Amino acid sequence: MIDRLQSMFTTLRARGEKAMGLFLTNGFPDPESTRPLLEVIDEAGADFIELGMPFSDPLAEGVPIQRASERALRHGVRLTDAFRTAEWFRARSQTPLLLMGYVNPIYRYGYRAFCRDAAQAGVDGLILADLPPEESTALDEAAREAGLAMVYLIAPNTPDERIRAIDERATGFVYAVSVTGLTGSQLPDHAAVEAYLQRARRQVRRNPLLVGFGIKSHEDARRLSRHTDGFIVGSALIRLVERLWDDPALTPEERLASVRQFVHALKYGTPVQVGT
Repeated sequence: MIDRLQSMFTTLRARGEKAMGLFLTNGFPDPESTRPLLEVIDEAGADFIELGMPFSDPLAEGVPIQRASERALRHGVRLTDAFRTAEWFRARSQTPLLLMGYVNPIYRYGYRAFCRDAAQAGVDGLILADLPPEESTALDEAAREAGLAMVYLIAPNTPDERIRAIDERATGFVYAVSVTGLTGSQLPDHAAVEAYLQRARRQVRRNPLLVGFGIKSHEDARRLSRHTDGFIVGSALIRLVERLWDDPALTPEERLASVRQFVHALKYGTPVQVGT
């Protein structure tokens, strides 16, 4: 719920820490592996998790997350499977969990029914990459009734006035896309990205501000989150999981151990110690 998400930001702010969010597509790399991956991501240091709802036309996604959606859909994963995954996760952890996806399947499901079922499953908020704030009133109301946070995105070409309006509408955090492009994109000139994030920081006053797209390492995260409250990593994790699960020489334990090392290093800059 909103309280769980806000409490996480409050606690991290008091400790002087940046929030780290990790994105994983539900049903990827296969339905049996999603849950142990979520558990490892959580244990390795994720402050919140975005669970992607696979969709056939993920227009904001680059190739890695497109492939992850295709792979999940080939396994027969559907929208309602995200609720079952959320229920399983919530029974084991109090780490905030948000659903990320696209508005058309939710519209077909019914906004109020979707928000009700998501909240009952233990979901804390929604991120819908193709829902502009001007068209979000009905979903905003349904989310508010269910106690779900709504997250909205801004980009380098978003004018200041619109950033302020998005900050007024958001109830979870404002997601600053680092590039005018797709997930997994290469970061452009670092000075330009930093200037954009400084500008966004001046406009976003009500909500936490997080940065995502193109972050692959602890160094990327540390540099880009200087002017934000945290960072989000998706494509880099998806690429790693795809490579690990497509390597038949690795055991399930070795695959999960590699993911644990990656997530821990993203957050802390050092590999997890053996035995921890």
